[in-house]
Amino acid sequence: MNEERLNPLNDYLFMKYMGEKGDEEQLLAFLNAVLQKTGRNGIVSVEIEGNRTLTPEIIGDKSSILDLRATTDEGVKVNIEVQLRNMWNMDRRSLFYWSREYVRGIEAGQDYVELPAVIAINIVDFDFIPVNEAHTSFHLWEDRHKDTMLTDALEIHFISMAKFRQLGESDIDNNCLHRWLAFFNRDTDSKTLKKIITMDRAIAKAQEKIAFVSRDKNALRDYQRREMALSDYTSGINHARREGEAIGERRGEQRGIAIGKQQGIAIGEQRGIAIGEEKTHHAIVRNAAGKGISAESISELTGLSAEKVRDILKMQ
Repeated sequence: MNEERLNPLNDYLFMKYMGEKGDEEQLLAFLNAVLQKTGRNGIVSVEIEGNRTLTPEIIGDKSSILDLRATTDEGVKVNIEVQLRNMWNMDRRSLFYWSREYVRGIEAGQDYVELPAVIAINIVDFDFIPVNEAHTSFHLWEDRHKDTMLTDALEIHFISMAKFRQLGESDIDNNCLHRWLAFFNRDTDSKTLKKIITMDRAIAKAQEKIAFVSRDKNALRDYQRREMALSDYTSGINHARREGEAIGERRGEQRGIAIGKQQGIAIGEQRGIAIGEEKTHHAIVRNAAGKGISAESISELTGLSAEKVRDILKMQ
């Protein structure tokens, strides 16, 4: 079962079972599972926005973003993005999508107090936040008074599938978010998956939509096109990174050789100067001694120690 299972975190497929009109039940259940962490009141209803047509051009575009937008019964805007590749910009990227959604909430002439709160939820498949939790959330707090929030207009969640898998055993019996994350995990064993689907009506509906895609030739083709586009994009990024590392390594080696040569020349110059000075000292000492000047007097004239002068004279 698992080998043939479609990837629930393919963003095209995620939109098919969570972001289309008629998917409100599963989206509502997932949102309430996520927002338990921040103590928000349970959402009663949610309206999915956009319902955009996913054309072959959008699906096949490696850089296109398939994010899910919705509005709760309290007027709170929600933006959900699935990001499986670490582009090292997830913090600023999430702020960008949050701000985009935020400014959409006001029209010319309206009061700023009418701007709705926006919740951004990022489902990622890599380590990002340096804490040992799979689910983290962020607000605007005063730096020294962490219990003082500036506004509840901003709320950003990161859900790391990579860290969820590291938990070992998840609490699917008591934790509704764990049930969703186990469902999202393509590698969840068939026994656990069946249990989750039986326990949770909303997840069962999501699975029904996935099953529909797997049976529908056109939908399945779009899913596979999206998988290929994402795979090509990842391969391109990795290839560019490897090339960059190789170029950096070559440049580093060349720079190291150049520095080595420079250092070698400098050392050679220093050594040459030292040898030249030593020969000069020897000549001065021998000439002075040949004229009957004592070792002590030579030492005073040259600045060499008396012992050094005597050593030079012994070498004659």
